[in-house]
Amino acid sequence: MMHQAFFVEVILPFATPKPYTYHIPDELRKEVQIGVRVEVQFGTGRNIYAGIAMAITHSAPGYTTKPILSVVDKEPIVTAQQIQFWQWIAGYYMCTLGEVMNAALPTNLKLTGETTVMLNPEHNADFAALDDKEYLVAEALLLQKELTIEQIQKILQQKTVYPIINRLLMYGVLELKEELHQKYKPKTALFVALGGQWSVVGGQSSEISSKQNDETITEINESRQPTTDSLQFLRKAFNATLKSDKQTQTLLAFVQLSKKQNWVKASDLYAAAKVDIAVLRAMEKKEIFVIEEKEISRVNSKGEEISLTTALSATQAQAVADIKTAFETKNTVLLQGITGSGKTRVYVELIQEELKRGGRVLYLLPEIALTSQIITRLKAVFGNDIAVYHSRVNGQERVELWNQVVAGRQIILGARSSLFLPFQNLSLIIVDEEHDSSYKQHDPNPRYNSRDCAVYFAGLFGAKVLLGTATPSVETYYNADIGKYGWVKMTQRFGNATLPEIQIVDTGAENKKRTMLGNFSPQLLSAIKDTIAKKKQVILFQNRRGYAPTLTCSNCTWTFDCRNCDVTLTYHKHLNAMNCHYCGFTAKVPKECPACSSPSLLLKGYGTERIEDELKIHLPDARIARLDLDTARSKINFAKLLDDFEAQELDILVGTQMVTKGLDFEKVALVGVMNADSLLHYPNFRAAERAFQLLTQVSGRAGRKETAGKVLIQSYDTKHLVLRDVLENQTERFYERELKERERFQYPPYYRLISVSVRHKKYEVMAASVKIFTQLLKNGLGTRVSGPAEPLVPRVNTYYITDYLIKVERDAERIILAKKIIADAITQLQHGEGFSTVKIAVNVDVY
Repeated sequence: MMHQAFFVEVILPFATPKPYTYHIPDELRKEVQIGVRVEVQFGTGRNIYAGIAMAITHSAPGYTTKPILSVVDKEPIVTAQQIQFWQWIAGYYMCTLGEVMNAALPTNLKLTGETTVMLNPEHNADFAALDDKEYLVAEALLLQKELTIEQIQKILQQKTVYPIINRLLMYGVLELKEELHQKYKPKTALFVALGGQWSVVGGQSSEISSKQNDETITEINESRQPTTDSLQFLRKAFNATLKSDKQTQTLLAFVQLSKKQNWVKASDLYAAAKVDIAVLRAMEKKEIFVIEEKEISRVNSKGEEISLTTALSATQAQAVADIKTAFETKNTVLLQGITGSGKTRVYVELIQEELKRGGRVLYLLPEIALTSQIITRLKAVFGNDIAVYHSRVNGQERVELWNQVVAGRQIILGARSSLFLPFQNLSLIIVDEEHDSSYKQHDPNPRYNSRDCAVYFAGLFGAKVLLGTATPSVETYYNADIGKYGWVKMTQRFGNATLPEIQIVDTGAENKKRTMLGNFSPQLLSAIKDTIAKKKQVILFQNRRGYAPTLTCSNCTWTFDCRNCDVTLTYHKHLNAMNCHYCGFTAKVPKECPACSSPSLLLKGYGTERIEDELKIHLPDARIARLDLDTARSKINFAKLLDDFEAQELDILVGTQMVTKGLDFEKVALVGVMNADSLLHYPNFRAAERAFQLLTQVSGRAGRKETAGKVLIQSYDTKHLVLRDVLENQTERFYERELKERERFQYPPYYRLISVSVRHKKYEVMAASVKIFTQLLKNGLGTRVSGPAEPLVPRVNTYYITDYLIKVERDAERIILAKKIIADAITQLQHGEGFSTVKIAVNVDVY
């Protein structure tokens, strides 16, 4: 009887047009399953990869196949639903399965010939449990800091090494060199307690002359059940401070603050006694105080820990009921709740009900780093039932969480990449702030929108999707309006909070009157001073980081441009350098104009750094911080800024879009928008939508809880319709007008948009390829093609760029045909002589 061959289609972790087929050796036939990693050789030489087995077949592919070398996993690490999901993403977003796999798998699950490993410094170096080959690799790494796959193959004198490396990664012995460790650090603060835990200071006791001190001592003794020595200790402590009024006031403040706790936060003492750390240290030397740094919860101490478990308000209870009713007939529901309405509490209620039924929940957030408050509050409710997954968790932890999801972890909280986890029995997906552009991956492939992908992914499980926001994307609003999605609204803020008062300031008029103080109108500056005087806080929004976006010569009009991009360099004062926000190029600040040698160089425009600088001049005593990409590059810096602001150790927070997302500070009474015009007049069809969303969201930061809020928006174009809508809280009016304009000019949601960018380092090659590519596209798509057109920045990181925008009717067959025409045009162009190096990027559903 003829022996029947077995073949396996393997997804490789890079861009190949389709999966590659290998044959399965007899000895490995029982080990190969769909979803396991298999070790294979691809191309010439020693290029070894770990690919995913996606299909097993008896059909030969029509070319001579290579054997798989080993099976890395005993059980599948990727589910059948995931592979189906990957295939849909690759087809819909016009990329390859390998690119989807590369985005989906944690780094530690992707092994290639270029992988370099090193010992995990956190491992205890106990190799007793390792087998001989594993021990050889670990021992070699003790002598050498790092090893490549090829070096490990030579050490073990065998070609198949991935199963061994995988086991060492799982044991925590190894880590990949490319891993970036950015550990979560606990929040800490200084705390103060009485010296020696109520012990006697020593020396002779003296009477305290102050009657107030006696009353205070009696009061604390009655409330705290102290030892028999406590009264004597306090008397001696007050005697020790008689020569220092500040120390006496500090001790009095401590006694008042410590009625219900042994340890008092140092910052509370600073505020109550109007002293600083020097006074506390002096009292520590006298053994009156003990000062220690202690870990504290990132949840603020104003009762937020319980806000997600308290009873639902009437509005929230109605929303929960309406959502459940909508889910009876719709798989996707929009929860449109104004800022401060308590949407998160509604999510918690739905999650709890889902868990009681044994379901699994995915809670998506647009940017995990910007939503630390929500994460902490949810963890306070769900404890170990919830796990956080995102790119800043290190590789080993991501693999562990991956395996926990396979085992049935109940709640996952994560950014867009958490959609790729190997879920089973998923029953609910919550997409919080569904309008946020961070849900769309812009570069590299796959350029997917995780909000839209969530709707498809949920369908694979029969799960429900809840889209939550105060300002829906136009597409989501439209889908709810036509009845495709269910629609639930929350129109009241939680508790006693009211919507903020919004005022638009005409900066053009103030400039004419010459009343502007730098970039501040007198109205805004006065409001900031009043707010701080009332012990409230301020958020200022400026949608540009750096100090100034342009350095120019007033004599010959020369500007300092990036050498790699067609854009001016931005001046960053804290670096004293010019920086490109597109490619990262940095240059020194010239002392004179390189063109005409004039020393008259001017900085034009302003960013968050300049705003911070001007504030320090106008308000020298104010405590000011800046929240943008420069100050929040690491999670640790970002968390500290938010912690300081939440603890009211800062008065003013100046920031970019970061300050509009997921922040909830009850003492914020004023929000200032420095320059609304930069949002309103950006050359993009989504400019009005994004401006409305940003202005509404940042306005929502003011007046949380019982604090009455105020918003001041500075603008030259005070009659702009979007500003009118924000001012008058006319959400429906905005969407109705925007939908009419979108329909008139053939934009989403009435048409699908596909952008195509042609790029090359040589302008001549790019220009020649564009002539051919334009003809190929228009032959198949005709007037649906807009372009070729030069983008706003026509050269980025040494690549010249030309863009096309393709508008396709909302019809599945036409969209599929359009994608095929685009793919065929790309293939024809790149197969043409001299154009193989032309890069073409396709972005489906431009956002």
